[in-house]
Amino acid sequence: MAMYDIWPERHTLHGHFSRALAPVLTIDPGETVRFQTLDAGWNLEPRRSTVYADQPRKFEPRAAQRDDGHALCGPVAVRGAQPGMTLGVRIERVQPGPWGWTACGGWPSPVNERLGVADKGTFLLWTLDRERMVGQDQYGHTVALRPFMGVMGMPPAESGQHSTLPPRPWGGNIDCKELVAGSTLYLPIAVAGALFSTGDGHAAQGDGEASTTAIECPMEEVVLTFSLHADLPLSLPRAETPAGTITFGFHVDLDEATYLALEGMLGVLGERYGIARQEALGLASVAVDLRITQIVNGVCGAHAILPHHAITLASDAGRPGLI
Repeated sequence: MAMYDIWPERHTLHGHFSRALAPVLTIDPGETVRFQTLDAGWNLEPRRSTVYADQPRKFEPRAAQRDDGHALCGPVAVRGAQPGMTLGVRIERVQPGPWGWTACGGWPSPVNERLGVADKGTFLLWTLDRERMVGQDQYGHTVALRPFMGVMGMPPAESGQHSTLPPRPWGGNIDCKELVAGSTLYLPIAVAGALFSTGDGHAAQGDGEASTTAIECPMEEVVLTFSLHADLPLSLPRAETPAGTITFGFHVDLDEATYLALEGMLGVLGERYGIARQEALGLASVAVDLRITQIVNGVCGAHAILPHHAITLASDAGRPGLI
């Protein structure tokens, strides 16, 4: 199958989702796209100061409203994609750039105000060692890198420009640290062609994304393979990852987001094992982990994980557990 390249240029970059955006590339199902992306803040160079007013050089020109959100590359249209189908996004490779940053307080937000850090902020400035897969900040703190894309998604069916900040049923700013290379993300399609975009590279992040930022970084290479599924109707994203099967929930209320993620997992268990909803809930209670994806995007995210081989059947003795 063919491999295509998308680089961060004026015609490929945008800071919103919209069904009106013309695709920069149209591919067939099964084909692969290699992206290079800016960091979420449109920066062209590392941040060297912890003072908010000292901004690094940014991509120009940028247009008000069109480019207010994360720096996204795309959109990519997939031939044959129609509303009601599901887009599969196989994450083949994610290679971060050499630098990153994490914002630490300094602006009014529910988290910053609750924790008393809204008035004064700073930055952690990271050097990323891609061979050792570790990052080190200016104070010598070292963390393991586990890169993934914070934003992978498509526009809603409604016309107009839509913010990149909240996650939606069609994807977007999901910020799930489990969506690493080797994962496949499944997204319900709302518009003809799908119109997929990605950006907001994260070199590392904890569940919750507590400060509103991860290690925000450019990505040198993001390789994605796209597929279409007419027989997999979804109302919210689902993923197969190295950690296991994941279902997602998004809502302004974290409890409701968690219930939505759990409800999605009951559907997975029912499909996989042919059991009723009550039994699926029982299995979920003993084998499924509920996690906070993020609490900082206006719409909260929760996810449920069914680890690989967590459940087996007596009839499967002597062979690997069902995934």
